[in-house]
Amino acid sequence: MSATRDHDQHQPWMWAEDIWRQKIGKARAGRSLKPAAWKNGARMAVAISFDSDHETFELRNGGGSISRLSQGQYGARRGMPRILALLEKYGVPASFFMPAVSAMINPDEVKAVIAGGHEIGMHSWIHEFNSRLDHATERDLALRAADMLEKLSGVRPVGMRTASWDFSPYTLAIAREMRLLYDSSLMADDEPYELLEDGEPTGMVEIPVEWIRDDAPYVAMDRMTGARPYGGPAMVADILRRELDVAWEEGGLFQVTLHPHHVGHRSRIFILEETIRLAQSKGDVWFCTHADLARYCADECGLITAAPAS
Repeated sequence: MSATRDHDQHQPWMWAEDIWRQKIGKARAGRSLKPAAWKNGARMAVAISFDSDHETFELRNGGGSISRLSQGQYGARRGMPRILALLEKYGVPASFFMPAVSAMINPDEVKAVIAGGHEIGMHSWIHEFNSRLDHATERDLALRAADMLEKLSGVRPVGMRTASWDFSPYTLAIAREMRLLYDSSLMADDEPYELLEDGEPTGMVEIPVEWIRDDAPYVAMDRMTGARPYGGPAMVADILRRELDVAWEEGGLFQVTLHPHHVGHRSRIFILEETIRLAQSKGDVWFCTHADLARYCADECGLITAAPAS
Protein backbone atom coordinates (compact mmCIF):
# COMPACT_ATOMS: atom_id res chain seq x y z
CA MET A 1 0.00 0.00 0.00
CA SER A 2 1.35 3.42 -0.91
CA ALA A 3 2.15 5.98 1.75
CA THR A 4 -0.71 8.13 0.47
CA ARG A 5 -3.17 5.25 0.68
CA ASP A 6 -1.96 4.38 4.19
CA HIS A 7 -2.41 8.01 5.21
CA ASP A 8 -5.98 8.01 3.86
CA GLN A 9 -6.90 5.10 6.11
CA HIS A 10 -6.54 7.46 9.09
CA GLN A 11 -8.75 10.22 7.65
CA PRO A 12 -12.29 10.73 8.96
CA TRP A 13 -13.87 9.70 5.67
CA MET A 14 -12.20 6.31 6.04
CA TRP A 15 -13.23 5.66 9.65
CA ALA A 16 -15.27 2.64 10.58
CA GLU A 17 -18.66 3.54 12.02
CA ASP A 18 -17.67 2.63 15.57
CA ILE A 19 -14.89 5.25 15.53
CA TRP A 20 -17.07 8.26 14.75
CA ARG A 21 -19.84 6.98 16.99
CA GLN A 22 -17.34 6.75 19.85
CA LYS A 23 -16.24 10.33 19.25
CA ILE A 24 -19.71 11.87 19.19
CA GLY A 25 -20.76 9.80 22.20
CA LYS A 26 -18.00 10.94 24.54
CA ALA A 27 -20.07 13.86 25.89
CA ARG A 28 -23.52 14.18 24.40
CA ALA A 29 -26.85 15.76 25.28
CA GLY A 30 -29.26 13.46 27.05
CA ARG A 31 -32.72 14.23 28.37
CA SER A 32 -33.85 17.82 28.71
CA LEU A 33 -33.75 19.25 32.21
CA LYS A 34 -36.04 22.15 31.43
CA PRO A 35 -38.48 22.06 34.35
CA ALA A 36 -42.24 22.27 34.00
CA ALA A 37 -42.04 25.65 35.73
CA TRP A 38 -39.20 27.90 36.83
CA LYS A 39 -38.70 28.85 40.46
CA ASN A 40 -41.64 30.68 42.03
CA GLY A 41 -43.62 30.13 38.85
CA ALA A 42 -41.46 32.48 36.77
CA ARG A 43 -41.94 32.34 33.01
CA MET A 44 -38.22 32.62 32.19
CA ALA A 45 -34.90 31.95 33.89
CA VAL A 46 -32.00 34.37 33.36
CA ALA A 47 -28.45 33.19 34.08
CA ILE A 48 -25.81 35.88 33.57
CA SER A 49 -22.18 34.83 33.65
CA PHE A 50 -18.74 36.38 33.31
CA ASP A 51 -15.47 34.73 32.36
CA SER A 52 -12.90 36.60 34.44
CA ASP A 53 -9.92 35.58 32.34
CA HIS A 54 -7.95 38.77 32.97
CA GLU A 55 -4.19 38.25 32.57
CA THR A 56 -4.48 34.50 31.93
CA PHE A 57 -5.77 35.04 28.41
CA GLU A 58 -2.23 36.11 27.50
CA LEU A 59 -0.36 34.02 30.08
CA ARG A 60 -1.65 30.81 28.51
CA ASN A 61 0.14 31.87 25.33
CA GLY A 62 3.43 32.45 27.15
CA GLY A 63 2.87 35.94 28.54
CA GLY A 64 5.10 37.60 25.96
CA SER A 65 2.82 40.56 25.25
CA ILE A 66 2.83 43.13 28.03
CA SER A 67 0.12 44.99 26.14
CA ARG A 68 -2.20 41.98 26.24
CA LEU A 69 -1.44 41.48 29.92
CA SER A 70 -2.45 45.07 30.57
CA GLN A 71 -5.71 44.50 28.73
CA GLY A 72 -6.40 41.65 31.14
CA GLN A 73 -5.56 43.86 34.09
CA TYR A 74 -8.09 46.40 32.82
CA GLY A 75 -10.81 43.77 33.17
CA ALA A 76 -9.97 43.31 36.83
CA ARG A 77 -9.09 46.93 37.63
CA ARG A 78 -11.92 48.82 35.87
CA GLY A 79 -14.32 46.34 34.29
CA MET A 80 -15.14 44.33 37.39
CA PRO A 81 -16.04 47.31 39.62
CA ARG A 82 -18.49 48.54 36.98
CA ILE A 83 -20.01 45.08 36.61
CA LEU A 84 -20.37 44.46 40.33
CA ALA A 85 -21.89 47.91 40.84
CA LEU A 86 -24.50 47.27 38.13
CA LEU A 87 -25.40 43.85 39.52
CA GLU A 88 -25.82 45.39 42.96
CA LYS A 89 -27.92 48.27 41.55
CA TYR A 90 -30.41 45.86 39.99
CA GLY A 91 -30.18 43.15 42.65
CA VAL A 92 -29.09 40.50 40.16
CA PRO A 93 -26.95 37.46 41.07
CA ALA A 94 -24.39 36.18 38.58
CA SER A 95 -21.76 33.50 38.09
CA PHE A 96 -18.09 34.34 37.63
CA PHE A 97 -15.87 31.68 36.09
CA MET A 98 -12.23 32.31 37.01
CA PRO A 99 -9.02 30.58 36.06
CA ALA A 100 -7.17 29.75 39.27
CA VAL A 101 -4.20 31.92 38.29
CA SER A 102 -6.55 34.83 37.62
CA ALA A 103 -7.97 34.40 41.11
CA MET A 104 -4.48 34.28 42.60
CA ILE A 105 -3.55 37.53 40.84
CA ASN A 106 -6.80 39.19 41.92
CA PRO A 107 -7.75 37.74 45.34
CA ASP A 108 -9.72 40.84 46.33
CA GLU A 109 -11.96 40.32 43.31
CA VAL A 110 -12.76 36.81 44.51
CA LYS A 111 -13.79 38.20 47.89
CA ALA A 112 -15.89 40.94 46.28
CA VAL A 113 -17.73 38.43 44.11
CA ILE A 114 -18.58 36.23 47.08
CA ALA A 115 -19.52 39.24 49.24
CA GLY A 116 -21.93 40.33 46.52
CA GLY A 117 -23.79 37.04 46.72
CA HIS A 118 -22.47 35.73 43.42
CA GLU A 119 -20.98 32.38 42.42
CA ILE A 120 -17.36 31.49 41.66
CA GLY A 121 -16.99 28.65 39.16
CA MET A 122 -14.01 26.80 37.73
CA HIS A 123 -12.46 28.04 34.48
CA SER A 124 -9.19 26.10 34.15
CA TRP A 125 -5.83 26.73 35.83
CA ILE A 126 -4.25 29.30 33.47
CA HIS A 127 -6.81 29.32 30.63
CA GLU A 128 -5.15 26.31 29.01
CA PHE A 129 -6.68 24.34 26.14
CA ASN A 130 -7.81 20.98 27.53
CA SER A 131 -7.65 19.27 24.15
CA ARG A 132 -3.88 19.84 24.08
CA LEU A 133 -3.31 18.03 27.38
CA ASP A 134 -2.97 14.39 28.34
CA HIS A 135 -5.39 12.97 30.90
CA ALA A 136 -3.04 13.18 33.88
CA THR A 137 -2.14 16.82 33.24
CA GLU A 138 -5.74 17.94 32.67
CA ARG A 139 -6.85 16.13 35.83
CA ASP A 140 -4.05 17.62 37.94
CA LEU A 141 -4.81 21.16 36.77
CA ALA A 142 -8.55 20.75 37.39
CA LEU A 143 -8.02 19.48 40.94
CA ARG A 144 -5.52 22.23 41.71
CA ALA A 145 -7.86 24.86 40.29
CA ALA A 146 -10.76 23.72 42.45
CA ASP A 147 -8.57 23.67 45.55
CA MET A 148 -7.25 27.16 44.86
CA LEU A 149 -10.68 28.67 44.25
CA GLU A 150 -11.94 27.11 47.47
CA LYS A 151 -8.93 28.45 49.37
CA LEU A 152 -9.42 32.00 48.08
CA SER A 153 -13.22 32.15 48.18
CA GLY A 154 -14.06 29.91 51.11
CA VAL A 155 -16.54 28.03 48.89
CA ARG A 156 -15.88 24.83 46.95
CA PRO A 157 -16.92 25.35 43.30
CA VAL A 158 -19.73 23.08 42.13
CA GLY A 159 -19.51 23.85 38.42
CA MET A 160 -17.03 24.48 35.68
CA ARG A 161 -16.63 26.14 32.33
CA THR A 162 -13.63 25.03 30.33
CA ALA A 163 -11.35 27.73 28.97
CA SER A 164 -12.40 28.71 25.44
CA TRP A 165 -15.07 26.01 25.85
CA ASP A 166 -12.39 23.50 24.85
CA PHE A 167 -13.69 20.11 26.01
CA SER A 168 -11.34 17.15 25.68
CA PRO A 169 -12.25 13.44 25.61
CA TYR A 170 -11.18 13.36 29.30
CA THR A 171 -12.98 16.44 30.59
CA LEU A 172 -16.32 14.89 31.48
CA ALA A 173 -14.76 11.94 33.30
CA ILE A 174 -12.62 14.33 35.36
CA ALA A 175 -15.63 16.49 36.19
CA ARG A 176 -17.55 13.41 37.32
CA GLU A 177 -14.64 12.26 39.45
CA MET A 178 -14.71 15.68 41.11
CA ARG A 179 -18.46 15.25 41.70
CA LEU A 180 -19.28 18.55 40.05
CA LEU A 181 -22.96 19.44 39.84
CA TYR A 182 -22.79 21.02 36.41
CA ASP A 183 -20.77 22.02 33.39
CA SER A 184 -21.30 25.10 31.22
CA SER A 185 -19.06 24.58 28.19
CA LEU A 186 -21.17 22.78 25.58
CA MET A 187 -23.76 23.91 23.07
CA ALA A 188 -26.28 21.16 22.21
CA ASP A 189 -29.44 23.01 23.32
CA ASP A 190 -30.90 26.28 24.56
CA GLU A 191 -32.16 24.63 27.76
CA PRO A 192 -30.32 22.68 30.47
CA TYR A 193 -29.85 18.99 29.80
CA GLU A 194 -28.28 15.92 31.36
CA LEU A 195 -24.88 14.97 30.01
CA LEU A 196 -24.31 11.49 28.65
CA GLU A 197 -20.88 9.88 28.61
CA ASP A 198 -20.48 7.05 26.11
CA GLY A 199 -24.28 6.86 25.93
CA GLU A 200 -24.81 6.54 29.68
CA PRO A 201 -26.49 9.17 31.91
CA THR A 202 -24.02 10.96 34.18
CA GLY A 203 -26.21 12.84 36.65
CA MET A 204 -24.44 16.06 35.59
CA VAL A 205 -26.33 19.11 34.44
CA GLU A 206 -25.20 20.95 31.33
CA ILE A 207 -26.03 24.68 31.22
CA PRO A 208 -25.39 25.31 27.54
CA VAL A 209 -23.43 28.27 26.25
CA GLU A 210 -23.24 29.60 22.70
CA TRP A 211 -20.84 31.94 20.92
CA ILE A 212 -23.89 33.89 19.74
CA ARG A 213 -24.55 34.87 23.38
CA ASP A 214 -20.92 35.77 24.10
CA ASP A 215 -19.46 39.26 23.71
CA ALA A 216 -15.94 38.15 22.74
CA PRO A 217 -16.58 36.99 19.14
CA TYR A 218 -18.07 40.37 18.27
CA VAL A 219 -15.71 42.80 19.97
CA ALA A 220 -12.35 41.06 20.55
CA MET A 221 -9.30 42.91 19.24
CA ASP A 222 -5.73 41.74 18.74
CA ARG A 223 -3.90 43.78 16.13
CA MET A 224 -1.08 41.20 15.91
CA THR A 225 -3.48 38.50 14.72
CA GLY A 226 -6.62 38.41 12.63
CA ALA A 227 -8.93 39.26 15.53
CA ARG A 228 -10.85 42.45 14.78
CA PRO A 229 -14.24 43.66 16.03
CA TYR A 230 -16.91 43.03 13.44
CA GLY A 231 -19.82 44.43 15.39
CA GLY A 232 -20.41 47.45 17.55
CA PRO A 233 -21.87 47.33 21.08
CA ALA A 234 -25.34 48.22 19.80
CA MET A 235 -25.29 45.14 17.56
CA VAL A 236 -24.33 42.92 20.49
CA ALA A 237 -27.10 44.40 22.64
CA ASP A 238 -29.59 43.81 19.82
CA ILE A 239 -28.57 40.17 19.41
CA LEU A 240 -28.95 39.56 23.14
CA ARG A 241 -32.32 41.32 23.10
CA ARG A 242 -33.57 39.03 20.36
CA GLU A 243 -32.28 35.94 22.16
CA LEU A 244 -33.95 37.08 25.38
CA ASP A 245 -37.26 37.90 23.70
CA VAL A 246 -37.54 34.43 22.18
CA ALA A 247 -36.50 32.77 25.44
CA TRP A 248 -39.36 34.67 27.06
CA GLU A 249 -41.83 33.58 24.37
CA GLU A 250 -40.75 29.95 24.81
CA GLY A 251 -40.76 30.12 28.60
CA GLY A 252 -37.15 29.00 28.61
CA LEU A 253 -33.65 29.88 29.77
CA PHE A 254 -31.72 32.96 28.72
CA GLN A 255 -28.01 32.40 29.42
CA VAL A 256 -25.29 34.87 28.50
CA THR A 257 -21.48 34.94 28.76
CA LEU A 258 -19.61 38.24 29.07
CA HIS A 259 -16.00 39.22 29.76
CA PRO A 260 -14.94 42.05 32.09
CA HIS A 261 -12.18 43.20 29.71
CA HIS A 262 -14.78 43.54 26.95
CA VAL A 263 -18.15 44.52 28.39
CA GLY A 264 -16.56 46.42 31.27
CA HIS A 265 -15.54 49.36 29.08
CA ARG A 266 -17.37 52.69 29.23
CA SER A 267 -18.82 52.30 25.76
CA ARG A 268 -19.98 48.70 26.32
CA ILE A 269 -21.23 48.42 29.89
CA PHE A 270 -24.68 49.47 28.68
CA ILE A 271 -24.96 46.04 27.01
CA LEU A 272 -25.19 44.45 30.44
CA GLU A 273 -27.48 47.14 31.85
CA GLU A 274 -29.91 47.06 28.94
CA THR A 275 -30.05 43.27 29.04
CA ILE A 276 -30.88 43.29 32.75
CA ARG A 277 -33.47 46.04 32.35
CA LEU A 278 -35.14 44.25 29.46
CA ALA A 279 -35.36 41.02 31.42
CA GLN A 280 -36.74 42.82 34.46
CA SER A 281 -39.31 44.60 32.30
CA LYS A 282 -40.83 41.21 31.48
CA GLY A 283 -41.88 41.04 35.12
CA ASP A 284 -42.06 37.30 35.66
CA VAL A 285 -38.38 36.35 35.56
CA TRP A 286 -36.08 34.33 37.81
CA PHE A 287 -32.51 35.66 37.92
CA CYS A 288 -30.19 32.92 39.13
CA THR A 289 -26.60 31.81 39.36
CA HIS A 290 -25.61 28.83 37.29
CA ALA A 291 -25.28 26.75 40.47
CA ASP A 292 -28.80 27.64 41.63
CA LEU A 293 -30.14 26.92 38.15
CA ALA A 294 -28.46 23.51 38.04
CA ARG A 295 -29.72 22.56 41.50
CA TYR A 296 -33.27 23.61 40.66
CA CYS A 297 -33.34 21.74 37.36
CA ALA A 298 -31.86 18.63 38.95
CA ASP A 299 -34.40 18.68 41.79
CA GLU A 300 -37.42 19.41 39.60
CA CYS A 301 -36.49 16.75 37.04
CA GLY A 302 -35.55 14.07 39.56
CA LEU A 303 -31.92 13.95 38.49
CA ILE A 304 -29.73 11.85 40.75
CA THR A 305 -26.43 13.74 40.95
CA ALA A 306 -23.09 12.83 42.44
CA ALA A 307 -22.57 16.38 43.70
CA PRO A 308 -22.44 17.00 47.46
CA ALA A 309 -25.59 18.54 48.93
CA SER A 310 -25.54 22.33 49.01
